[in-house]
Amino acid sequence: MKTFIIPSLLFLIFSSTLFGQVYSDKIVGKKNIALLDSIKEKPYPYTLPIWGEKATKKGYQLPYSAGVSVNYFWQESDLTISNLEVGFNNGPQYNLDQIIRFNSAVATANAVNIRPDIWLFPFLNVYGIFGKGKASTAIDAGIWIPDAENNWSELMSFKTKANFDVTTFGLGLTPTIGIGGGWLALDMNMSWSDSDALEKPAVAFVFGPRLGKTFKFRKPESNIAVWVGAFRVHLNNETTGSLPFSEVVPPNDAQEKVDNGIQKVADTQVKVDDWWNGLSNAQKANPANKAKYETANRALETAGNLLNAVDGALSTVGSSTVQYSLEKKQTEMWNFIIGSQYQYNRHIMLRAEVGFLGTRTQFMTSLQYRFGL
Repeated sequence: MKTFIIPSLLFLIFSSTLFGQVYSDKIVGKKNIALLDSIKEKPYPYTLPIWGEKATKKGYQLPYSAGVSVNYFWQESDLTISNLEVGFNNGPQYNLDQIIRFNSAVATANAVNIRPDIWLFPFLNVYGIFGKGKASTAIDAGIWIPDAENNWSELMSFKTKANFDVTTFGLGLTPTIGIGGGWLALDMNMSWSDSDALEKPAVAFVFGPRLGKTFKFRKPESNIAVWVGAFRVHLNNETTGSLPFSEVVPPNDAQEKVDNGIQKVADTQVKVDDWWNGLSNAQKANPANKAKYETANRALETAGNLLNAVDGALSTVGSSTVQYSLEKKQTEMWNFIIGSQYQYNRHIMLRAEVGFLGTRTQFMTSLQYRFGL
């Protein structure tokens, strides 16, 4: 049975951390004396950043104060799911933590966003995020039930893959500092991602520290920057929503599997009851036996209620809906990143970055245009 596409709704578009690696650079070194004098003596022509002229007088070369970038992002990451509750046609919801075991829950997505930004202060960049993307979550899980001896076995397994569209809006800021071409950037932002399958937008907080070095070319204003860093994503824990039943349980072979599952639950319940009724009063008073019996009854009752609800929804599959709530998190919040940016001139930059290690892999690229404001 393909079922419970709920984890597909967990995914947020993480393309919001595409900060262009430009920064206010303190000019140092004897070979840069002429450039340093030119920066100090030339009047600063733009309104932003605040204190921009003071910074240039102290020997900082500032990037153009405004910019816009177009970004592409792809990622794949593992999710951990808990406190899963599912109901059908706005009926009672059942907590499935005891009987559902996830072998894997893998979220994959690609997105394009536009990121306008300004330098508010010489060492602080602020930006907005407006994005559209497509995402999917592949689930491999099973329904497990215990016998009288508390030995658990898989009642049925299921694999499913959900696809959905996501719209993202976000706000971020990046404190930076640069000296002699070396720089540190602490990118952070909050984004809200919405989908038709969600009752309210899901929220993510991204933090991406980077440490890098810029190398100049002979061509004026042209350089290449390289960096290493980290990428941390924190998701809001709770998610609720509703889905069409036909998207959760494809009806082609579901009925037979549900019927078989209902029968197996009933057969197991009979065996559990026979075991319990065969115990003496002293054995029934044993806390270990009592715990086994109660655990088996709870799990079998939950599995039976779930399968009966699915069976009822199958009779009206075209109009049935699935309601859910759950808590989720990234299996690992952090991963490692390396990246590079080619600056054609102070207006145009092309950037690429990859993230790996941990349970998340990602690729980002962007084209940025900057101008004075």
